[in-house]
Amino acid sequence: MFATWRQVRVDIDPDVAPDLVADITDLSMIESGVADALWTSHCVEHLYAHLVPTALGEIRRVLRDDGFACIVVPDMQRIAAMIAEDRMHETLYVSPAGPITPHDMVFGFGPAIADGQLSMAHRCGFTPAIMTRCMMEAGFGGYAVLRRANFELVALVQKRDWPRTSDRDALIAALDL
Repeated sequence: MFATWRQVRVDIDPDVAPDLVADITDLSMIESGVADALWTSHCVEHLYAHLVPTALGEIRRVLRDDGFACIVVPDMQRIAAMIAEDRMHETLYVSPAGPITPHDMVFGFGPAIADGQLSMAHRCGFTPAIMTRCMMEAGFGGYAVLRRANFELVALVQKRDWPRTSDRDALIAALDL
């Protein structure tokens, strides 16, 4: 199924050479209902909270009626537990960009921000309950919020409710979530 898809990379940063340079709150250069799938990893937390509904509305708009989106954000609940244990600067994992700490996950990746990439600062955060509420308020009919071992939350959403729970579960398995 995924092998026949064409990937179109959208990013706010032209230096990463995306196919389209755009802010996730304005995808107007993309027609409505054309995307089979949309994957956004660690983008939504860079928005101010009042802009999250706009971004989710744009994601919903560009999806086909039977399409799905996978939205990945830091898990503030688990990160807050680490901070409460006074482990704010402990390395959680090592990404291709370098070590990631709870501080990075709350405020944004420190080395990138220090390098002048101020758009990398985090301006909002999500727990499973907040993420679920955001997906409901954005009008997604089918959604599942999953907690990953690497301190991430993944919202798997589609415009309509899942026809069968087994369809949602098969997609979760196929995406290795």
